[in-house]
Amino acid sequence: MDTERVLFAWSGGKDSAMALHRLKGMGGYEVAALLTTVTEGYDRVSMHGVREVLLERQAASLEIPLEKVLITKDSSDADYESRMSEALGRHREVRTVCFGDIFLEDLRSYREDKLAKAGMKGLFPIWKKDTKLLAREFVELGFRAIITCVDTEVLDPCFAGRYYDESLIDDLPGDVDLCGENGEFHTFVYDGPVFQKAVPFTRGETVLREGRFCFCDLNIV
Repeated sequence: MDTERVLFAWSGGKDSAMALHRLKGMGGYEVAALLTTVTEGYDRVSMHGVREVLLERQAASLEIPLEKVLITKDSSDADYESRMSEALGRHREVRTVCFGDIFLEDLRSYREDKLAKAGMKGLFPIWKKDTKLLAREFVELGFRAIITCVDTEVLDPCFAGRYYDESLIDDLPGDVDLCGENGEFHTFVYDGPVFQKAVPFTRGETVLREGRFCFCDLNIV
């Protein structure tokens, strides 16, 4: 069977990890590179707040090349799309981009529309999976993650810095998606079946940004 090379939109979080795990299980695909947006001047993964060095160590453990898409703190949609288009253009031999989206129809439509204009298509390995089952499967498979960012308008800031395990899943409020698909929280995956070895770190201070987002800093070991 022929193997298709794809790009993977990698956030460093658990949905990306689950999508990558599913992609590997599907067979027939090889990830040419991980695409990750990094905020210039902060040297951190956009929205997740994870240090760039930890992102690099993730990629090294996954044994997949990393393609950073640098954006500014107040990047407009047009700026983001321009930077992403440049990154995609550096991989002209690839026609498919893989995403860890689960059920947000408008987001998928947006991605597919932009990709179609570039002559590409999207691949969504965990699309429409039950997030209650997906969350517990993530833990049962041996993945390890920590919550790095919480939207305090929908979730108590005390969840920032907690490890994503069965206990946390049980503690999440009923109106919060267990995978945080609506942006309630973001995670950093540091170990699991797709990694060659765990990515070490220590938990640092927790800070509130923009009066809304609570970040737990992860220190480099």
